[in-house]
Amino acid sequence: MHRDAADAHTPAGGSDTTQTFGHESDLSFVPFGSELTAAELEAIAALPSRSALLMVRSGPTAGARYLLDNDVATIGRHPEADIFFDDVTVSRRHAEITRTGLAFEIVDQRSLNGTYVNGERVDRALLTDGAEVRIGKFRLNFFISPVDRAASA
Repeated sequence: MHRDAADAHTPAGGSDTTQTFGHESDLSFVPFGSELTAAELEAIAALPSRSALLMVRSGPTAGARYLLDNDVATIGRHPEADIFFDDVTVSRRHAEITRTGLAFEIVDQRSLNGTYVNGERVDRALLTDGAEVRIGKFRLNFFISPVDRAASA
């Protein structure tokens, strides 16, 4: 696959368009191990029932954590998104995470670069505990509340 010149840089003045990835190595799926820090493990352990946590494992905001405790959470480059990723590889309205009962599902919003769960591009997918989600150049892990883990297994 070739790399377009347009992929190599952000246009001067900060264009408002989503850029595509330049080469397939960006799309590779190498799962993260269980190298969670003590603070991350504590954050997961403290999750109340009917909630989940998204942790950014790599990308410009690596280490960030997002609590999912509403029925719908929007993800995108739009400043009003619930989970705001300020990067040209993320569409303005990239994806949504919906909660039904104890289950969480991610739904791609026709994004340019797609939404990936455990290395596969998805239109929608049920999120399982520990699942890896990729949105643009951000790689995240999804964790459900330990209170609900047994019920969802």
